[in-house]
Amino acid sequence: MSRAVKRAFKYRFYPTPEQAAELARTFGCVRLVYNMALAARTEAWTLRQERVNYHATSAMLTAWKKTEELAFLNEVSSVPLQQALRHLQVAYTNFFAKRAEYPIFKSKKRSRRSAEHTTSAFRWRDGRLTLAKMDAPLDIVWSRPLPDGAAPSMVTVSQDAAGRWFVSLLCDDRIGSAPATGVVGIDADLGSLLALSTGEKVTNPKHERRDRAALAHAQRNMAKKEKGSANRAKARLKVARVHARITDRRRDHLHKLTTRLVRENQTIVIEDLTVRNMVKNHSLARAISDAAWRQFRTMLEYKAGWRGRNLVVVDRWFPSSKLCSTCGALAERMPLTVRTWTCRCGTIHDRDVNAARNILAEGLSVIACGGGIRPQRTDVRTGRSSAKQEPPGATQGIPVL
Repeated sequence: MSRAVKRAFKYRFYPTPEQAAELARTFGCVRLVYNMALAARTEAWTLRQERVNYHATSAMLTAWKKTEELAFLNEVSSVPLQQALRHLQVAYTNFFAKRAEYPIFKSKKRSRRSAEHTTSAFRWRDGRLTLAKMDAPLDIVWSRPLPDGAAPSMVTVSQDAAGRWFVSLLCDDRIGSAPATGVVGIDADLGSLLALSTGEKVTNPKHERRDRAALAHAQRNMAKKEKGSANRAKARLKVARVHARITDRRRDHLHKLTTRLVRENQTIVIEDLTVRNMVKNHSLARAISDAAWRQFRTMLEYKAGWRGRNLVVVDRWFPSSKLCSTCGALAERMPLTVRTWTCRCGTIHDRDVNAARNILAEGLSVIACGGGIRPQRTDVRTGRSSAKQEPPGATQGIPVL
């Protein structure tokens, strides 16, 4: 049995100087149009209490292109500019629905450099991709094949802080969703990245710590360069490349780990961690950020949805570490320094494995009886839950096959 899903396949590519210049102009125009539309909508509401929608900003864009000052907007493809207005509309929709903060202006230095192309702005022929306003196809490194017979419905071109170029192809794909036999509870930890209810502990690679010396060296060199100089720009690229190497390794490890967990288990139970509050602890913030628990949960959520798995999120206040998984006795105190403890029933517990077993038991009881579960996070782009819709009568927040 398979499930039809939309998947984005990301590849690195190497543009010619002409293509790089065209894409750089497109990125700048996308940022300018987004900021001008945001300023216009903000001004309309502040001065006249008037809400400006996407269609009004699209008409504004047409008028802007006819002016002498903004005539250069006609030199790039119009589709990425329209997509920028659609993204702004989504940002406002999420703001009014209280799912996000008020939209902010895009910065030339800090914002992501990207442009989104729909089918009218690119040509896909014989496995070669050519964007609008370009004569030659992109030189893409096909690190993995696209699904058989797949054709992209949307293409996003981006450049990261390290200067690398990427293209993301959104395609229809069919993913096998045969039921698995396993159930697992997962407890997040800093010593070992994860502890599973099976007794397995996943080693924490500590990617940031491995490259900490190289990162510090690159940052010291950048700090010595004069601001605004070409040498500082080169030093900044070296810092960005170290960050990119750390990020790539972390993402690769999390992808492999989450894919294995979703393939092997039909029900996965995790704890609802408030990472945003946890990183306020300055003693642990660096290690927590390096562990990337939020990214781990995000990957689990969409991969579980792809394969029809049950992802249960236990309430953050559930005392998983202090509860004996054998007799159910609750310890009075359990400081972080305690890694093993002995219950009054005589069972010797590994703190993290015991917590994972309690999380699994709580998740299974939630499925059976209800209660004690956190709702799935909402996708800020669509406004819908990341979990599947439950049939009538299903327990709230539990994805059901």
